[in-house]
Amino acid sequence: MSSAKSLRALLATSQQKSLVVPGVGTPLEALSAERAGFEAIYLSGYAVAAWNHGLPDIGLLGARDTAKALAAVTRVVSVPVICDADTGYGDEASVHSTVRLLEAAGAAAIQFEDQTWPKKCGHMSDKTVIGADEATRKVEAAVAARTNPDTVIIARTDSIATHGIDEALRRAQMFKDAGADVLFIDAPQSMEHLKRIGSTTPGPLLVNMSEGGRTPVLSAPELNALGFGIALFPASSLFMAAQSIENLFAELKEKEDTRDWRERMYGLDELNDLVHLEDYNRLGTR
Repeated sequence: MSSAKSLRALLATSQQKSLVVPGVGTPLEALSAERAGFEAIYLSGYAVAAWNHGLPDIGLLGARDTAKALAAVTRVVSVPVICDADTGYGDEASVHSTVRLLEAAGAAAIQFEDQTWPKKCGHMSDKTVIGADEATRKVEAAVAARTNPDTVIIARTDSIATHGIDEALRRAQMFKDAGADVLFIDAPQSMEHLKRIGSTTPGPLLVNMSEGGRTPVLSAPELNALGFGIALFPASSLFMAAQSIENLFAELKEKEDTRDWRERMYGLDELNDLVHLEDYNRLGTR
């Protein structure tokens, strides 16, 4: 079964129990997520920019950067990968090209948003969005571009921040009518927003739980009760790791010693196990 078909099977049951999806920016995180038992993984544009380039999520990366990061992840894990493709990096023709590029790199699902370019993280201020008709044409282009009919197209609108909840709901319905498989209204600002989206928008629905962002952070069961089938935690490991790394380096600089950290670290053997060293060693002895 293809990864896209596997993801569709998971989505078919997501109204009964939300699919919890962690975000990653690196293959190492993806390996950890797969080992933990997650059934799907999200390649976050925010995380790719920060982990791989040390950059903010303000439209500094392009389609080829995303495809390279995606291929590195799909090379080492077997679970479906949902790929954040920002705005599609241009007009309808660019969206068409991006779908083909990311399908070839192993994406089971591809997410597009309706921001202007350069885009920003959905929880940043001063975003702008393109017109609803243009955004809908880009969704149509994504749907038409699929070479695998099982590839999931996720359509996101950032218009709550710019036009309010009514316009966001209207755009979501337009995207659904254009053929989007999953709808994603980003950065709801309150429980009232979440309740209204969950009760009025056709599913499957994706919701983004970004710690420190604009949306109240809830558990997956709480989100499922509100009507959301996919609970996305796009940057939790990045936030945790960035804080831990900074603390480690501060203490190393001060004490010139890492022994107090040993219980919070993998050792060499544990990390080698995570990256499947023994599998490669067996290949060398056959």
